[in-house]
Amino acid sequence: MTVERDRLVVEIQELKAQIGADSSTSNVPPSHDKPWKPQSERVKTGRLSGAQPGHVGKTLEMSTQPDTVIVLPVTGQCGCGYAWDDVPVHGLLARQIHDLPETRLHVTEFQVEVKICPSCTQRQQAAFPPEVPGQVQCGPRVLALTTLLNVVHFIPLARTAEILSTLYGSAPSEGTIQLNLNVAAERLKDFEAQLKVALLSEPVLYADETGSKVNGKLQWLHILTCASYTLYGHHRSRGSDALVAMGVLPEYRGLLMHDAWHTYLALPMDHALCNAHLLRELRGLHEFFQQDWAGNLRSALQLVYHQRKTQTLTADGITAFKARFDRLITAGLDANPAQERIAGQRGRVKQSRARNVALRCQRYKREMLRFLDDDRLPFDNNLAEQGIRMMCGKRKISGGFRSELGGEVFCRIRSYVATLRKQGMSSSRA
Repeated sequence: MTVERDRLVVEIQELKAQIGADSSTSNVPPSHDKPWKPQSERVKTGRLSGAQPGHVGKTLEMSTQPDTVIVLPVTGQCGCGYAWDDVPVHGLLARQIHDLPETRLHVTEFQVEVKICPSCTQRQQAAFPPEVPGQVQCGPRVLALTTLLNVVHFIPLARTAEILSTLYGSAPSEGTIQLNLNVAAERLKDFEAQLKVALLSEPVLYADETGSKVNGKLQWLHILTCASYTLYGHHRSRGSDALVAMGVLPEYRGLLMHDAWHTYLALPMDHALCNAHLLRELRGLHEFFQQDWAGNLRSALQLVYHQRKTQTLTADGITAFKARFDRLITAGLDANPAQERIAGQRGRVKQSRARNVALRCQRYKREMLRFLDDDRLPFDNNLAEQGIRMMCGKRKISGGFRSELGGEVFCRIRSYVATLRKQGMSSSRA
């Protein structure tokens, strides 16, 4: 009877945890959260929101070379009756309006000469430039703008054409825009190959993945990034097939930061695990399952992180924290003993959520706490998560892709734009 009651209590706790799970207590993405805002992991500093003392503000600056100058004269008479027209100008005060110029498409017409030989009547004409293959086509600036709107700002094809039509009175068709994206991706093949070579030489890489729809079916967008480069990949697989297709991680032998996805852990390299994910899991265990060891470990992790961030963490402090980490994990395992195999049961015995988290912390302690011993590593995998967060925005704004090729094209162009930004260059001038 007692065993049955304990089983029912665990089941109820599991159901409550499933219902109450959000991005603050589990690995559920923020897009699946309830309407209310989840609690933040940030520790309040006591400072007011907004710009802090000493912040250098930015404002619209006066132009030294205005395009149009309008001088407004002083007219009429002074109060004493003297005519202002007869008074010399003492000085000028200026105010400026920064506005968009009138926009219209600039049309360049190429005319080739046609000649007929007076001797043999043979007809001959000059050659059109190679960039003018048809009678009427869009120029490179128009095509670059459509790429910027669609790939960088996630504007759907139809709305991209609508924007250009509104601004300039004419626009390419959706098919032309898509064709241009395909051409741009083809031209970036060499760039992508060079990017993969550059990533292989980086000492630390950050990886993540998120769902992406192709014709309504789930596929996956992958990211591999560092401080200087970003590579995106689109694949129908979330696992090793996608990593092989991207062509970097199977050959990489540096240090990989990720969220403990088993596909990454199977790769033959050094690993570092994201502690932001661990904090969320520990919060869920403490709130839904009353696991005190998880709450204490979460508080200790937060404290040591902020001590490291403020450079107040000493070597003795690191040693003391690691010892406490071991004690809390042991307490977690003691509070959640292993489930025994029932007679006739086959396969691996399912363990409780709390025990699985404690076992993972015990097994991957070195990978979780690397940030304490390696100054190159942050506390979390935020660099990759920031880079892949844009995909959530794309799903909301323009939905998924119409084909697998569309996903591949998007990722290659997006890799180029993201890398340009990390190199301090503007995508608008690429």
